[in-house]
Amino acid sequence: MNIKQKHHIAATAKEVYLALTNPFTIELWTGFPALMSTEPGSEFSLFEGDIIGKNLEFKENELIRQQWYFEGEEKESVVTLRLKPERNNTVVELVHENVPEAVFSEMFKGWKTIYFNSLKRFFK
Repeated sequence: MNIKQKHHIAATAKEVYLALTNPFTIELWTGFPALMSTEPGSEFSLFEGDIIGKNLEFKENELIRQQWYFEGEEKESVVTLRLKPERNNTVVELVHENVPEAVFSEMFKGWKTIYFNSLKRFFK
């Protein structure tokens, strides 16, 4: 199952990109230490290990692609975040592919209420 969402963030694409890729900034908006690198193939961990995976691709200020790990799942679950400037804001287009059905509802809500709402509050 796939999740598609759009989120408007009151910040530039550069600021949003840094907030999503810099481990120190991630800790500021999540409240938890983060393991993150923009090196393709590197592992990452967010929200005290609740989200773990592998970084696949980065285009500075434009694109983040990651593989998220779900225990017992064979299909790769891939997250793509596209950052698009819009006036003084950034629209983040999220596509999360191959979300296991058992956690789909929780993931859909989590993207909105935990991940992006935390990021939006950070920039207010």
